[in-house]
Amino acid sequence: MASTSDALSRFHAVIPAGGVGSRLWPLSRAEAPKFLHDLSGSGHSLLRDTWDRLVPLSGNDRIMVVTGRAHRGAVEEQLPDLTDANIVLEADPRDSTVAICLAAAILHRREPDVIIGSFAADHIISQLNLFESAVREAVRVADAGYIATVGIRPTEPAVGFGYIKQGAPLGVEGAPSGRAVESFVEKPDLATARGYLRDGGYLWNASMFVSRADVLLDELAKTKPQLHRQILDLASVWDEPSKRGPAVDRIWPRLEKVAIDYSVAEPAAAQGRMAVVPGQFRWDDVGDFASLAKVNSGGRKAELAILGEDARVLADASSGIVVSQSKRIISLIGVKDIVVVDTPDALLVTTTENAQRVKSVVDALKLQGSTDVL
Repeated sequence: MASTSDALSRFHAVIPAGGVGSRLWPLSRAEAPKFLHDLSGSGHSLLRDTWDRLVPLSGNDRIMVVTGRAHRGAVEEQLPDLTDANIVLEADPRDSTVAICLAAAILHRREPDVIIGSFAADHIISQLNLFESAVREAVRVADAGYIATVGIRPTEPAVGFGYIKQGAPLGVEGAPSGRAVESFVEKPDLATARGYLRDGGYLWNASMFVSRADVLLDELAKTKPQLHRQILDLASVWDEPSKRGPAVDRIWPRLEKVAIDYSVAEPAAAQGRMAVVPGQFRWDDVGDFASLAKVNSGGRKAELAILGEDARVLADASSGIVVSQSKRIISLIGVKDIVVVDTPDALLVTTTENAQRVKSVVDALKLQGSTDVL
């Protein structure tokens, strides 16, 4: 069997950069989704931060980005080392199965023994040495024939994430933390989440997947044979531009929209083919303004987080988050857990408790036909 270093030399990172992030409206829009914004205060977009933490593992020339056609210019501007061969443009969003498995199929044709790792473009991760260690273990587990995921140690009874129930240790050489996945669990209610935290055997599902490309595609073939055939048809001509366009026009509209958790991960777990490596690093998917407030206030609920290069905020005895993209003065007096997002054409005011409900505003604007602010 190959050594750990040999396995890592066959590793190719994939960054699915899609989704509007409707719970972060009006900051996140269709033309400028959340992964193109600096939401962590790092000075770079979430996409650039994702790229930078993968480079030590794969190198610049072994990172593929899957994104929408409308975002190509912004992605290439933020990632100047991204090669033309490693940007995959989606005709329109088709969810994570298509994004990840198409990348896997393209890379598999170029390099039959490639190991791919999928890492979303809109996550915030710190303690990068621990992240790199977890990914290296996941690559070793994937080389042994499993589909590996990196789970996150829960720090609170969160109800906004799915969970992974850990099973027995795998005993894979070079991956001492690797364990079998007993099951994936949907987002729980608060009482159930508290039980998971007390149990200690559950991890947050961060949707980071590492697998040999052939193993991943074989699992897809078992559950979604038609989608598998369509993806292979696209991959077979992807590196031939004259053939790619007609194939996309013919096949893409018929591709099924399905998350990879349902098409691959859950069925593979039921067959004993899924593994998990617990990640000890700090992680957040910045799913709404409550999580954004927590990230930018260092987890201290009593503080007010302020984002915006030219933000002009006066605050007295207030907490929460203010995101300002205008030059207006925003004054807050005696308000707790407030969310204020001020953009040139839209203003959002809510609380961190109601942050998940922002998506309903986006849905209402769609029904009204107010697409100019989406």
